Parts: sequence; C-alpha cells; structure tokens
Amino acid sequence: MTDAEHDRKLDELDRLLNDPDTRLEPARVWTLLAEVSQTPAFAPRSGIPGSPPAR
Repeated sequence: MTDAEHDRKLDELDRLLNDPDTRLEPARVWTLLAEVSQTPAFAPRSGIPGSPPAR
C-alpha cells in the first residue's frame, strides 16, 4: 500500500468515526483498521512508543 492509499484510508476511518453527518458503518471501520494495521509502520512491535520490543 502506498503512503497516499494509507493516508486516504486513515482519513476515511477518521471521517467514519468522528463526522456526525456520516453514518457509522462498523464493517467498513473494521476493514479499514485491518488494512492499515498491515502496513509496516503500524504493525505490532514496529517501534511505536509503548509497544513491546521486538524479540
């Protein structure tokens, strides 16, 4: 996934969760979360503050 695609998905997720004029679509939220969590920058143990160190 390119950075632009990743940013677009995060923007959509933000809109779904925070825009009162947008209907919440739980299935779409979960799909977007699954997709963005697969990117290396957001994968578990990627050096995100508070995440456990890689073994």
